[in-house]
Amino acid sequence: MRISLNWLRELVDVTLTPEELAETLTLAGFEVEDIEDRRSFADGVVVGKVLDVQPHPNADKLRVCQVDIGAADGVLNIVCGAANVRPEIYVPVATVGTYLPVIDVKIRASKLRGVRSEGMICSLAEVGLEKQSAGIHIFEEENLQVGSDARPLLDLEDVILDLTATANRADALSMVGVAREVAALTGASMRLPDAPETTIPQGSGNLRIKVSEPQACPAYIGTVIEGVKIAPSPDWLQRRLQAAGVRPINNVVDVTNYILLEWGQPLHAFDRDRLKAVAGGDALTVGVRFAQSGESLKTLDGQTRSLQQQTLLITANNKPVALAGVMGGEETEVHENTQNLVLEAALFEQVAIRRSARTQGLRTEASTRYERGVNQAELGIAAKRAIALITQLASGSPTSQEIADTRPDPSTWARSIELRLDRINQILGPVDLGEDTGEILAEDVERILTALGCQLNRSDSNISTQWIVTVPPYRYRDLEREIDLIEEVARLYGYDKFCDDLPDKTEPGYLSIEEQLTRQLREAFRAGGLTELVHYSLVKPENETQIHLVNPLLTEYSALRTDLLMGLIDAFQYNLEQGNEALNGFEIGRLFWKEEEGLEEADAIAGIIGGDPTQGKWVKGGRSSPMTWYEAKGVLESVFQRLNLNVEYQPNRQDERFHPGRTASLWFQGDRLGNFGQLHPQLRQERGLPDAVYAFDLDLDVLLDALDQDERLTPRFQVYSTYPATDRDIAFFAPVKVSVAEIERATQKAAGTLLHSVELFDEYQGESVPAGQRSLAFRLIYRASDRTLTDEEVEPVHQKVREALVEKFGVSLRS
Repeated sequence: MRISLNWLRELVDVTLTPEELAETLTLAGFEVEDIEDRRSFADGVVVGKVLDVQPHPNADKLRVCQVDIGAADGVLNIVCGAANVRPEIYVPVATVGTYLPVIDVKIRASKLRGVRSEGMICSLAEVGLEKQSAGIHIFEEENLQVGSDARPLLDLEDVILDLTATANRADALSMVGVAREVAALTGASMRLPDAPETTIPQGSGNLRIKVSEPQACPAYIGTVIEGVKIAPSPDWLQRRLQAAGVRPINNVVDVTNYILLEWGQPLHAFDRDRLKAVAGGDALTVGVRFAQSGESLKTLDGQTRSLQQQTLLITANNKPVALAGVMGGEETEVHENTQNLVLEAALFEQVAIRRSARTQGLRTEASTRYERGVNQAELGIAAKRAIALITQLASGSPTSQEIADTRPDPSTWARSIELRLDRINQILGPVDLGEDTGEILAEDVERILTALGCQLNRSDSNISTQWIVTVPPYRYRDLEREIDLIEEVARLYGYDKFCDDLPDKTEPGYLSIEEQLTRQLREAFRAGGLTELVHYSLVKPENETQIHLVNPLLTEYSALRTDLLMGLIDAFQYNLEQGNEALNGFEIGRLFWKEEEGLEEADAIAGIIGGDPTQGKWVKGGRSSPMTWYEAKGVLESVFQRLNLNVEYQPNRQDERFHPGRTASLWFQGDRLGNFGQLHPQLRQERGLPDAVYAFDLDLDVLLDALDQDERLTPRFQVYSTYPATDRDIAFFAPVKVSVAEIERATQKAAGTLLHSVELFDEYQGESVPAGQRSLAFRLIYRASDRTLTDEEVEPVHQKVREALVEKFGVSLRS
């Protein structure tokens, strides 16, 4: 809100400079974003009198003026292009050397079409009072002193503070509210604007009020004012509105805007005769109700708006004439021929106005104040003030008034709150007293809260001091609890006076071991060539095991996910449909499900792999090669190698989303880690996915437990053998049901410490291989750390491996 310092000084005795006042308000929680010194707009502009006007010899639209500014060296010769310049008028003159910041021009003596010009006669636009001006400004006053400062006549001896208040301070959206705050901060005396009592007959006219929604409109005052004369507002009112950023319109509308700025109470003036025309008769009932389906209204901005059922309306004989608390209707607006008014002063409920404004995509000065909460105790004062000004400025006469009021008893508007002194000091801590520190005293609390308009009833005991604080009505919506009063004490005492010492013992922040290991997992999967993905936890409802939201935003996202894999498949499909290449990605996220014992949740990790992993397809004629099962498994294996995990693979057919013959369960030290495999052909066909798409889902807790072991958390140095290794191959026929992992485990157990590694390098099923079996070939690497192994040492160990495989699995050795 733009605060005029001159206007503010009429309400409160402010002796601070604009800069000091801005700092005081900012420290108290009201941010002053800008200080606009309007005195600089016309610094160097003086009053001049035009003595003579002659046509310019070289330009049809220019005039050569003789202007007296009381200078010792005579009158000025000024070339002017305004059509309204004439002799014997007083005008503002920018003398040579004057800088006009609004138009960014410094006045210099120059020649215009061959005629010397020694200054500039100014329009209101050139001194920042209007955006556009048709001609120069002519002072209405007579017998002015030429050469005197023109700023008092232009009302440019003002400073504007652009102030931003927090959402809870609705009272700060008015000059009276800001004046109360300044008075509390500075201790200065305050003077509220006069609201003269006027006796207005009630029930004597043809006006009736019908509030169908009393909860949305607790109070409505309708006043009939007859015999008004629409005209421009006086200069003082126009200047005051312009300083606040409001465009003057006419005396009636300007009064309603003036009261909005002064008291924070929105008002609206209807043309009574137009209301009757809309109503269809002399008997006029102004109503408040919600809109019905199919209704529309043309508002003051010229737009025809389709009304929603949540839109609160003002009606004339049940016909819409205004958006309540937001904007009036064009059909009943005050115009230059208006003679009779219906002045509306009403209270509207915050939520109702917020919904109305939102449904129409419209936000106005009135709706902003109603949404934050208008002071219900001063509705009548604002109405009386507006009626008095309209009577004074538009010659109107109030003839009747109707009131619909369902507000509670005024005695309930003042809330009482218990406040404890020890609680204040416990929350706020010590204050800086200069050379020492101390606590806030009871006298400080009473001084601050009394300045805010609160009434305090004090009670002292051996334990502490406490008060029953009665909050003034204009802070009723803001001060509700003890902590709110404590905040006010801190704010007005001064945040800068509280000690800011840090606690004695501080510790640097650190990551938990779980977070460190999770980050290590992410790094390993990214290093394996997978992109990390993030999906919403909300998914479509599909089965009863899901947890369903009671109040979802959208039906499509009304349940919590039970796995990560389906979201990855959706992302893979979306990328293909958008013409992108196959997506290789992983996700770490939380799963949710229902069990008989209650609701459960756990973290998981899943990934999806597909497409041609190679680059440079020119060697294959530009054709892509589908990824094999072993290539996809290699991606996952590379991740496990980086994590130093030895994971075993066992055949698995439990998950119907995976291919039954190309799926493995993953195990680590006897704990099930998860699944890996190719997507089921039926699922790929339904989603339009290629054949070579593989996925995995892992239990994150098992992974973290595996990484949390001491031998992995603390790396140990191990001497690398400098002696050469020796290798042996072993080939045999083995039953298909025997897994490679089982064979590797048995081999390592039989070979003992001499075996360095065992690796499968060939598998074959088909011709010359017995039914139900497959041909496997392994390479065994033997190495010792202290010597070169001889054949005599290796052969017995290798023979032991052969015998163990035959005995345990019944293999048929081929080598």
